[in-house]
Amino acid sequence: MVINEVEQDLSGFVGKHLIYTYENGWQYEIYVKSDRVFDYRIHSGIVGGRWVTDQEAKIRKIGDQIYKVSWDEPTGTTVSLTVNLEKLELHGVIFFPRWVINDPQKTVCYQNDHLSLMREYRDQGPTYPKEVIDEFAKITFVEECGPNNNSVICCSPRDLPKEFPCVN
Repeated sequence: MVINEVEQDLSGFVGKHLIYTYENGWQYEIYVKSDRVFDYRIHSGIVGGRWVTDQEAKIRKIGDQIYKVSWDEPTGTTVSLTVNLEKLELHGVIFFPRWVINDPQKTVCYQNDHLSLMREYRDQGPTYPKEVIDEFAKITFVEECGPNNNSVICCSPRDLPKEFPCVN
């Protein structure tokens, strides 16, 4: 089902590369490639080491320098982020299916190379009860990389150079 979507000016967000750390210490990174696609890398937390490119998402402007990014993964995990670029704050809600909580290491990979396997794990479940992570985060790094730059997130977190701007 396609819902009538209004065109929005996302030029203040597309091309942004962000690193943020949740209150619980988990550190994530996103790069907004376009108005429909982004890449991400997870540096720490229960699925630290996971990375994904070309994740489709609903990306919306909800206020002055405030954006919403929402997506559903092949794992069955659903995520919604509200990014406030002015305040360098982020609020995220992650809905992990039970199988991810029970065995998070199964998802720690470059997901794009394992899409069928992620769907198979999802379908085997269990999916319920979901684990809801509802946290605020501090954005610790922002840079402008331009749209559709495949060199921004192109390797696993463990393969990053030691001078990479992560706090953890």
